[in-house]
Amino acid sequence: MTTTTPPRVPAGAPGTTAPAPANPRARRAARRRRLTACGVLMTPFFALLVTVFLIPVGTAVRLSFYSDDQPGLGFGPERTVFVGLRSYAAVLTDPTFLGGLGTVALYCLVYIPLLVLGALALALLLDSGAVRLRAFAQLGLFLPHAVPGIIAALIWLYLYTPGISPVIELFAKADLTIDFLGIHTVIPSIVNIALWSNLGYNTVVFYAALQAVPREVIEASVVDGAGPVRTALQVKTPLVRASIVMVAIFTLIWALQLFTEPMLLSQSSPMISSRFSPSMYIYDAAFTRNNYSLAAAASVVLLVCTIALSYGVTRFTSRAGNAEEAR
Repeated sequence: MTTTTPPRVPAGAPGTTAPAPANPRARRAARRRRLTACGVLMTPFFALLVTVFLIPVGTAVRLSFYSDDQPGLGFGPERTVFVGLRSYAAVLTDPTFLGGLGTVALYCLVYIPLLVLGALALALLLDSGAVRLRAFAQLGLFLPHAVPGIIAALIWLYLYTPGISPVIELFAKADLTIDFLGIHTVIPSIVNIALWSNLGYNTVVFYAALQAVPREVIEASVVDGAGPVRTALQVKTPLVRASIVMVAIFTLIWALQLFTEPMLLSQSSPMISSRFSPSMYIYDAAFTRNNYSLAAAASVVLLVCTIALSYGVTRFTSRAGNAEEAR
């Protein structure tokens, strides 16, 4: 019986891994070098995380437990005192703050599905080739996102305001009276501004994800007899699920911070109060009522709601994806 010895592979040949150093001191030195490289690469991220997130959050939490008080019926010197959870109790029992949470919840229920489904539908149309001059179509869809949010809100404020709006004047000539800032139309009007600004951007995000879908998979579905609609819904859409979840979470986070649009529209609509949304409530508490403890407590409550909802969306989509893969 003859045995063959495997050929010797050079240590530096491709596809081979370098053997670990036999010397324990050399292994520790290699491990320190790897940790040092990881630390250097991660330092900018952690510096930004601490600067723009952890320090502001810690400051807000600290402010929420203290309040400025003037003893002696308001004639004594002002001092900062520890008030515990008093500010949180005031926020959570304030009907205007709770009403703002309800308003934002309604806004999210209308805005997020329209944005995600609309952007996905436009991206699928661009990817299918049904739209000619796709580069110009993408540019046209993306341009509104390049307009700053405050400028976009001012443009739509002009179009919504009776007496100066050419849109309202055009409807009036057709004997149609539309109040874009009425009690039943103010939320759709705000949703319209947000859609106009963000729909094209998310369409580009979805279109880039669709471009990464292997063409072989699409060709195989066509060979199996799937039409364009079925291919889009049952082949392309599941393959870009990660992008859909990402867009939904980011949209939810931004929607919960609703501020710019209602703040500007409040100049022309009595239906939008100074505490219309939680962010407007925080602004009013800090800069109108000078109650920084109340504003900090409301900020912490809004942060907790945002984290909880984002985590819930992530868990729900993860379970739905696992269940679909199990089938």
